[in-house]
Amino acid sequence: GVSYPVQRAAEAALSPEGMAQCREHLDVYRTNAKIMTETLKELGIWHIGGENSPYIWMQCPKGMKSWDFFDLLLTKFAIVGTPGSGFGTMGEGYFRLTGFGSREDTVEGMKRLKEGFARV
Repeated sequence: GVSYPVQRAAEAALSPEGMAQCREHLDVYRTNAKIMTETLKELGIWHIGGENSPYIWMQCPKGMKSWDFFDLLLTKFAIVGTPGSGFGTMGEGYFRLTGFGSREDTVEGMKRLKEGFARV
């Protein structure tokens, strides 16, 4: 059977208080995804996702390889995401962002992305 600590965790998560906390987290993730998709739309960057998932796939600019784009974002703008090539050959040229962060970090990251794209 399921261990006692796991049973207690499930009980807490499914309690009214636990469900309210889960909804709060989901709201943050949805808002973060919306912030990111609005930024990508504003920049004219092709993207998909962020509506029914906290993940957003975007096309790397100017035909960049996904790891090259990862390096650029990390070293120049302190933005972290996942290179598409990590998901297989069809992911090359794409980059995945996620809404699983704080709202403050998401807003700051999208500010940096806007500033960075002006220079890319």
